[in-house]
Amino acid sequence: MSKNKLSVEIYGQQYNIIGKASPGYMREVARQVDENMRTIAQGNPRLDTTKLAVLSAVNITDQYLKLKQEYEEIMHLIEDDQP
Repeated sequence: MSKNKLSVEIYGQQYNIIGKASPGYMREVARQVDENMRTIAQGNPRLDTTKLAVLSAVNITDQYLKLKQEYEEIMHLIEDDQP
């Protein structure tokens, strides 16, 4: 599978990202990060970009871990329901 290279803007900065995912998917990832940083910045206007990025990473990781836990619980329910 070939790699795609895409230029995206996140919180006013341009980034070149490279990945095997589709350009549309990579744009959506960048959009989600940008949105998360902007949401945090609205409530904390004095935070610098680095702190916004770290808090965004913390929030996104929290969301990921919660979804992963829900997925694992659902998989256990499915496995327990198998004859």
